[in-house]
Amino acid sequence: MTRSKQELYEYIEKIDGPPLIAYWNEGEATGEYSQDTHTYDWHSHVRGQFWCVESGLVQVHTSRGSWLLPPHRAGWMPAGEMHKVTLSGVMSGWGVFVTPEVSQCLPHHPCVIGTSPLLRELVHRASSWTWETRLSERQERVMTVLLDEIRHGSPEPLYLPMPLDRRLHRIAQAVLEQPQDNRSLDEWAAWAGLSPRTLSRLFRTETALSFAQWRQQARLSKGLEQLADGVPVAAVADSLGYASTSAFIAMFRRSFGYPPARYFGQRVAA
Repeated sequence: MTRSKQELYEYIEKIDGPPLIAYWNEGEATGEYSQDTHTYDWHSHVRGQFWCVESGLVQVHTSRGSWLLPPHRAGWMPAGEMHKVTLSGVMSGWGVFVTPEVSQCLPHHPCVIGTSPLLRELVHRASSWTWETRLSERQERVMTVLLDEIRHGSPEPLYLPMPLDRRLHRIAQAVLEQPQDNRSLDEWAAWAGLSPRTLSRLFRTETALSFAQWRQQARLSKGLEQLADGVPVAAVADSLGYASTSAFIAMFRRSFGYPPARYFGQRVAA
């Protein structure tokens, strides 16, 4: 039976019903998801959400920072966590919504993890249960394995924490708006009215990263967004302030293990 998007939304926003609701729209990147960029303002769900991107790029903003989901990476958002989502490129993907009770074994904070062929197939199978009122014993066993695969997924370095200190936040916003700006730590400190030592200490305290590491993560975030929209690698490298395309590719490979072209086509093995 065909159901509308509104019916599906109302279904997943109920605690009663099956503990796991899966969806699968790979290859269905049409309609609103065909737009270059689409933003869903701040919201939360009564169920925890785990979703994987097959095409396009998803950027998730929370009070803790930002997460990126390029193709074949998956995100976890606990129930009740406020977040804003920006979609770039032609989107398709799959995932599950799970009740707070069965998601207690999953992380208590948002995160990004790699996926496995087994996890993908388990979600594919579970997507045929979408409108079930309750799960059978066999389906519950599949759900247990599926949740175990999520719990043991390898974390991905796609998190960009935002500092809370007003002065540091001002610097962070400026870097995000102009990632090509190559001012040194000393120059940024003077711009914000801080001593270089204070800036260095506070950045590490609030983000667990040095300023140089944070700026590299910020540039990676911007670079991934542009690459997902089809911007050539050379143009991306230039917009991020790299001296050469090869320097950007080398940094990208060190961070993710693959050059940009392979990263977006790579499926994570089990």
